[in-house]
Amino acid sequence: MYFRNGPEYEARLKKPFVPPTVTLKEIHDAVPKHLLKKNEPRAALYVVRDIVFTLFLYKFATSITPWAATDFGGYVTGDVQKTAVKAALWLSYWWVQGMVNAGIFCLGHDAGHTSMFENNAINNTVGFLLHTWLLIPYYSWRATHHAHHKATASMERDENYVPYTRSQFKLADEKTVKKADYEELFEETPIYTAYRLFIMQAFGWWIYLANNTMGSPMYPPGTNHFNPMSPLFKKEQRFNIFMSDLGLTIMASWLYYMGREFFLWHYLVPYLLVNHWIVMFTFLHHSDPTIPHYRKGEWSFLRGAAATVDRPLLGWMGRFFFHNISHDHVAHHFFLRAPFWNGPEITKAVRSVLGDSYNYDSTPTFYALYRSFTQCLFIEDEGEIIFYKNKEGVAQREVADSVLKEIKEKGWNPEEQDRLDASEKVKAA
Repeated sequence: MYFRNGPEYEARLKKPFVPPTVTLKEIHDAVPKHLLKKNEPRAALYVVRDIVFTLFLYKFATSITPWAATDFGGYVTGDVQKTAVKAALWLSYWWVQGMVNAGIFCLGHDAGHTSMFENNAINNTVGFLLHTWLLIPYYSWRATHHAHHKATASMERDENYVPYTRSQFKLADEKTVKKADYEELFEETPIYTAYRLFIMQAFGWWIYLANNTMGSPMYPPGTNHFNPMSPLFKKEQRFNIFMSDLGLTIMASWLYYMGREFFLWHYLVPYLLVNHWIVMFTFLHHSDPTIPHYRKGEWSFLRGAAATVDRPLLGWMGRFFFHNISHDHVAHHFFLRAPFWNGPEITKAVRSVLGDSYNYDSTPTFYALYRSFTQCLFIEDEGEIIFYKNKEGVAQREVADSVLKEIKEKGWNPEEQDRLDASEKVKAA
């Protein structure tokens, strides 16, 4: 039950890939305009809700040890039982606090997209405070995340989860490579695979921020999100990058002031879980054996926005705590500034237009994580529309050659179509 592919994933495997043929105008026309309007009181209530949740949980955590000292009000007296109940309470606290704080990240993410409040100064203030609480450099992340949305799934311009190529692994070309070459590079024990997966989930977020791992290869080694002079940022962004660093310094100093017990028991474990959730849902949005990447000749904004996957991460808990970030991610790529609470309705409208080009996957998410981690290994250096290949050098999906041939014969340029769509949007406005 928990180790199976979802039927939607299996259906994609069975058919060659056909790029979306709809237009941005058709997608935007399908979404009722009231779903795109901000509701500032409601946005503020979500922020207050998550702050109240996290403060309540901190209060709950401070009570666990005193409860244990009083035998939990006399209901639990045996040492073994007391230890078990105490451990269960700490585990429950860490799990729920991790989800609440991941939700705080999502609210900061939405504020960064200016989808919470009309005033951008308020959006940035809220986003800065929420992300700084989680030791996230808000303005640094915001800059590269916006660049990611402008060029999703573009091999040349995307900023996140850019696939490694055959040449980066120094593999021989597809015609001369041997099975032993793949085995030497990719074969590993299950324990080592689990270890690498743990490193990615626990520390991958900071590895990316500090080293731009799986970021755009256009940047030189040593590129990171903390240096205001980094090539990731424009000149006018440098002061805000400094402010992000200052916020992290103040937050780290406050954690030091709060002491070892607070940091280790109350803050650190939920913080590591936040790192896990951020990496998990962002990785799975854009790394899947059935989802394409594009090179310049075939990339367009519409194609890139459609090259992501909606997943029912944690079911109702994911919707409630993570503010629809995984359930309605495709809609988010088409409507960056739409309030997240309208995501389900926007998704229905987008899905009705995209049809088979809408990607949903009900595969149990932790299995999907393992599947993508072990199968999305590299792509070829050639090709305009490419799919990940596994440890045997095999792609799980191929492009429908007849469709690509038809597109080339018509001389249709995806980027030109985006320009025309944008022109139509301006006229409509």
